[in-house]
Amino acid sequence: MRIFVLGAGAVGGYYGGRLAQSGADVTFLVREKRLAQLRANGLVIESPASGDARIAVNALSRVDPGSHYDLVLLTAKAYDLDSALEAIRPAIGPQTAILPLLNGYGHIDRLVAAFGESRVLGGLAKIQATLSPEGVVRHLSDWRYITFGELDGRDSARVQELKRLFDATSVLATVSKTIRTDMWIKLVHLATVAGMTCLMRGTVGEIASTPDGTRLLSAMFDRNLEIARRAGHPAKPEFIAEFRTLFASREAKYSASMARDIERGGPIEADHILGFMLERCREHGLDDTLHAIAYTHCKTYEARRAAGRLAG
Repeated sequence: MRIFVLGAGAVGGYYGGRLAQSGADVTFLVREKRLAQLRANGLVIESPASGDARIAVNALSRVDPGSHYDLVLLTAKAYDLDSALEAIRPAIGPQTAILPLLNGYGHIDRLVAAFGESRVLGGLAKIQATLSPEGVVRHLSDWRYITFGELDGRDSARVQELKRLFDATSVLATVSKTIRTDMWIKLVHLATVAGMTCLMRGTVGEIASTPDGTRLLSAMFDRNLEIARRAGHPAKPEFIAEFRTLFASREAKYSASMARDIERGGPIEADHILGFMLERCREHGLDDTLHAIAYTHCKTYEARRAAGRLAG
């Protein structure tokens, strides 16, 4: 299986890097600055949980037309989706599968519209990682999970082959027959944590330490659970219990990557995550107060950033 990875940042660099480390046929498409880092130093992963690595990788800054791959691993941020679709187009052949590891759910419809449903897999990653300015992929916890599957729930040779390749690495891979539901349930979790940690500019534990923090976290969580249920994707009791416990923990150091992006003054995925859930909330006639406040807060940040008015 020839694998093409768009991006070698925190997510693409970790998962694609581990595949390349195990001997899989992997090629990265990156920007010129990242290409220079990879050529000079290799793909560097620092991971206390699963081992450090310095990997010599194949990397390109553009794809030659007709250079088709068996699988495209799409790890762009949602706000770069338009350019990402054009970047991967030359790599797409008649039998190419596309596995997106983007946050949210709306990108699935975009990919299906652009390339056809038969080419698109569903997928999600559970990892805490960041890319340093020097180009080091820093793995921040023992989370190194990836889940993927066919959108229609069937088994297929291509997902089984990808599972086999990941099984030769330290990545913990799962093939799912309910990947659409899995993606929706992750969105419930992500929209809650992103919405609240961005709005409050603190970790879950710091929010829970305030008089109304757990109540507000739980209120947003309950609304997102109801949105998912009305979309046909109810959450399992153990998932609900896990996050109710998390939202009551004053020691929880967890915050969303979107909140960290705000702290560093970077671009964020406000529309793809919070805007998407706000739209669904209104479609179902649910109380949208918390969603509207969180989304408006993040859109105000985007406006200030675009105007160059961020503090510091």
